[in-house]
Amino acid sequence: MNFDFSSDQRSLREQARKFLAEHASSTRVRRILEGAAPYDAELWRGMAEMGWMGTAIPETHGGAGFGYLELCVIAEELGRSLAPTPFSSTIYLASEALLLVGSPAQKKRWLPRVAQGEAIGCFALAEGPQVATPGNITTRADDGRVSGTKIPVMDGDVADFAIVVAGEADGRRAGLFLVDLTGAGITRTSVTTVDPTRSHARLVFDGAAAEPLGAPFAGWPLVERLLDRAAVLVAFEQVGGAQAALDMARDYALGRFAFGRQIASFQAIKHKLADIYVAVELARSNAYYGAWALSKDAPELPVAAATARVAATEAYYQAAKENIQVHGGMGFTWEFDCHLHYRRAKLTGLMLGSARRWKDLLVTRLQAGAA
Repeated sequence: MNFDFSSDQRSLREQARKFLAEHASSTRVRRILEGAAPYDAELWRGMAEMGWMGTAIPETHGGAGFGYLELCVIAEELGRSLAPTPFSSTIYLASEALLLVGSPAQKKRWLPRVAQGEAIGCFALAEGPQVATPGNITTRADDGRVSGTKIPVMDGDVADFAIVVAGEADGRRAGLFLVDLTGAGITRTSVTTVDPTRSHARLVFDGAAAEPLGAPFAGWPLVERLLDRAAVLVAFEQVGGAQAALDMARDYALGRFAFGRQIASFQAIKHKLADIYVAVELARSNAYYGAWALSKDAPELPVAAATARVAATEAYYQAAKENIQVHGGMGFTWEFDCHLHYRRAKLTGLMLGSARRWKDLLVTRLQAGAA
């Protein structure tokens, strides 16, 4: 078990960091935050030219066929740069669902387009603020049609296809369904969230044509499996964002003087930076464990994913919050970039379910393993 990346993977990280420094600066992020565009289309095309969308997609489906470790490397850099693109929803969830249980025809239709950056996907699970469970999913699938309301759906306003979680007519079992969002019976409405650099929408399905993804109504374990895999990748985005917030706080503390001294020399600031560093390193270690489990599809993946998810969510929130404090009164202002990471930390902390949900899952899974 090796908890470090290879020289090739570190080289990929440097290439990604250099590309994003040039094409995903905070100026570009703010352009999406303050404008009407749902995402940075120019950056998205550049990422497609770099081949990032096809990182974990096999060559037989038009991808690069590298693997999940390489995808984790890219995810960390995307989180560090706050890249305003629909990468997470398309690659970690929609594409992953197709890879896991898609039919040969479904893979042939969508995966090459995803790999080329020509198709955007989304994952429609939530139906409001409550935690989605098999018992409260009201969206129904019957005879090749799906009806119901999903909110919020990340990138649902710009996606070409959706992976929809729906139940049988009697609600006994749930399953995944593939819906072409250009078809009839679909209404999309953009909704506002704390982080406008990642757009969200309300999707209303009214008898929209839907194809079962995998065995019809394969059950909740398939949904959980997909979320576990995405949790590891999102954890890397959160670790990247947390590291960026820590770097921002450190640089400001070293350059800001008060009473003739760097504020970094004050004990209170030292403690904040040290606490953030410990949290980020703990999250990074757990994310590496999750990356190993994901790349091997190991039996440890459910526990590793929940651990990575909890540690990364808490580390990113702590780093983003304390970064504002280190900046003092100016940290709250629009002109400083601190709030960009605070927004992203809050959003990524909820996009796959809250930290509380993942803590409960972690406890349940650890108890099951100990029994």
